[in-house]
Amino acid sequence: MATEQSMRTPATAPDDTRIHNIGYRSYDGPRLGRSYARLSLYSQSLRGSYGLGRSVKSKVLPMLLFVVMCVPAAIMVAVAVATKARELPLDYTRYAIVMQAVISLYVASQAPQSVSRDLRFKTVPLYFSRPIETADYVRAKFAALASALFILTAAPLLVLYIGALLAKLDFTDQTKGFAQGLVSVALLSLLFAGIGLVIASVTPRRGFGIAAVIAVLTISYGAVSTLQAIAEVQSSGNTAIAWIGLFSPITLIDGVQSAFLGASSAFPGGVGPSTGEGVVYVLAVLGLIAAGYGLLMRRYKKVGL
Repeated sequence: MATEQSMRTPATAPDDTRIHNIGYRSYDGPRLGRSYARLSLYSQSLRGSYGLGRSVKSKVLPMLLFVVMCVPAAIMVAVAVATKARELPLDYTRYAIVMQAVISLYVASQAPQSVSRDLRFKTVPLYFSRPIETADYVRAKFAALASALFILTAAPLLVLYIGALLAKLDFTDQTKGFAQGLVSVALLSLLFAGIGLVIASVTPRRGFGIAAVIAVLTISYGAVSTLQAIAEVQSSGNTAIAWIGLFSPITLIDGVQSAFLGASSAFPGGVGPSTGEGVVYVLAVLGLIAAGYGLLMRRYKKVGL
């Protein structure tokens, strides 16, 4: 009976049933491995940080923030050239501190864009299937956002430097200041990228990630600035002001560059940390960068399971 039933089965099938031999074949091309996959993820993430390869709507905010970062530098250059000034209106190391609101907004908008969509659509395990591993994914995302931030913060410094040379300011002084500014924004880029990605990786909701990053960066700076101002009024001394500065990302960068790069400080009274205190600032910055990387590794090891 079983044989008869199986013999009758094809007769009940629809008349339009077809079996196609699509010819599955093994891949014979080059296998480029983990390094190529990691580089591809890095380049795509970096392009995505400025909306390249995405819709026009995705390009508006990052490109607008980039222009906003560069326009004040261009105005300063124009003023310096027109008035034949002997120095720039603003030091290279001070520029990022003054423009911190724009930088914070960029981090808040692009950190969730980099990682939240992968979490929301559950594509992270697909990355980790092969050949990319957890460390490759984290390094590519971290490096991409840090590179995007470095482009954002270093571009206006380049505008200032070119303008200073056009204004025939001292070449040695301008080159030294430009190099110090690049070191400062490189540290800032690594620190802000780590903080932004750690916060954004907690939630798959991009809106929540944006709000959380803005809250952490702005509230911490506002609280630290307020406490430093109170310490100055109460004549608690520069030491108290310096230690309070350890609790905000932007004041950490300010302290490092004022201690070791010869920058003027934005701390109340204009006095930054001493060299000894500056060592603590450097250790705090490096520790936060390392902690951010470690937290991302732990987070994505769990997600990739």
